[in-house]
Amino acid sequence: MRLSFIFEGKHQRMKFVYCSIVLVFFQLGVFAQEINTNRSTMYMTFGNTGSNLREFNNMLDNKGLTPMRKGYNNFNFGYQARINDFVVGMELSQNPGFGSRFNGYDIDFRTTRFMVNLGFSFTEEGRFQLIHYMAVGSGFLNFQMIRESDAQNIDGFLTNPEHGFILRDGNIHRSSLNFRGFLTEFGFHMSYDVPIPGRDEAMALIGQFGYSFSPFEDSWSQNGISFSNIQSGAFLRLGVGLTLPDYSYFYKDATIGAHLLYGLHFTSPDALNRHLEDNGLRPFSGRPNNWGLKILGYSKQLLYGVDVFNLGYGGQASATQSHTLNSVRVYANGGLKFLDLRNIEIGALAGLGFGNLRYTLTSNAKPDFPRLFEEPDFDGQLRSYGAMGKPELFVTYGFPLSKRRFFDLVLGMHAGYELPLTPYNFLGLPMFKYMANPYLQFSVGIRP
Repeated sequence: MRLSFIFEGKHQRMKFVYCSIVLVFFQLGVFAQEINTNRSTMYMTFGNTGSNLREFNNMLDNKGLTPMRKGYNNFNFGYQARINDFVVGMELSQNPGFGSRFNGYDIDFRTTRFMVNLGFSFTEEGRFQLIHYMAVGSGFLNFQMIRESDAQNIDGFLTNPEHGFILRDGNIHRSSLNFRGFLTEFGFHMSYDVPIPGRDEAMALIGQFGYSFSPFEDSWSQNGISFSNIQSGAFLRLGVGLTLPDYSYFYKDATIGAHLLYGLHFTSPDALNRHLEDNGLRPFSGRPNNWGLKILGYSKQLLYGVDVFNLGYGGQASATQSHTLNSVRVYANGGLKFLDLRNIEIGALAGLGFGNLRYTLTSNAKPDFPRLFEEPDFDGQLRSYGAMGKPELFVTYGFPLSKRRFFDLVLGMHAGYELPLTPYNFLGLPMFKYMANPYLQFSVGIRP
């Protein structure tokens, strides 16, 4: 069963997001009538989910081959705001599977999810918290069977790129707006605060357990096989976070907020485009689109936080092929606030982090399984990764969304420059100029 009339297409997805935001604001407004306590937390968790890639493993079993290992890992980055006993948050997760090797090919998969959480705390505000939550969101699936390319340079790869197959659903390598499907999760979130001397913040030791699932049958099918099992399963996660508990506030302006980003990066892959044209492929045009998540905290004049954003290009490479150029950036930020005048804030951040770069060239006409497994050479990809740094200036404007001012809506503008700190190249083709670029980002977020 598929509810495609609700959850497919960009306009329908945006309606779903808007309705979710309105529902959250309505619920917060109800709880705001008796505000006593609040806390905000950013955190990271790591864990494992049990699942079985059933249909693909059945195909391997029919061929007398060893099935893939069950389960996959979880790497989650999240934000949580508690108002009295009501909890709202968001979480971004990367979920790589346990790979296998067959006949010189590496077989593996990964998924990415963006979830919005609503929950209720069973405990009073204090060092220990026990929260029951439910989450809804969308995701991305990548399943591939790839061997190392024999190409010695970029032209050799573009002439003969086929060294396996790559299947993607909700292809965020083109844009983060391509997240698709309807995913749900329910579970329990436990945390215990460990004080940090001299700071309002505390370190939160976190545990989570529950169940993730994709409620609609065959919603993650590719080339004749369903991969919905790798969007589901029981999980156990452990992690740490930075939290601003209500009981330890010395300055009530201390807070941690969550912001959605849209950015303009003033760059283009000119060096790669020249080689694409030389090999009869269409170049990328325009600027890469960029959507992401910014968590920003403030206490005692110190700013800190994390940025995660995704730059994507996508389009037709030829009459029979498609290609994407994708880069994910993750930054840890620190800085200072220069001006805090009524609702306007001006400050500066410095970021240090990680960036990857991936070019993928895929065939538009691949057969179904099991033939695809037997004859896998259709697609190819190039990868590079390294360290990144950036300075950033920002201006934000915040205004309360209730008379009790229990949380603010924050609009922001951020300008900076990204600088690669390590070489990025595709088989000897330098990509430094593409990765080094000025940017302008716009954000909208909430903070307690």
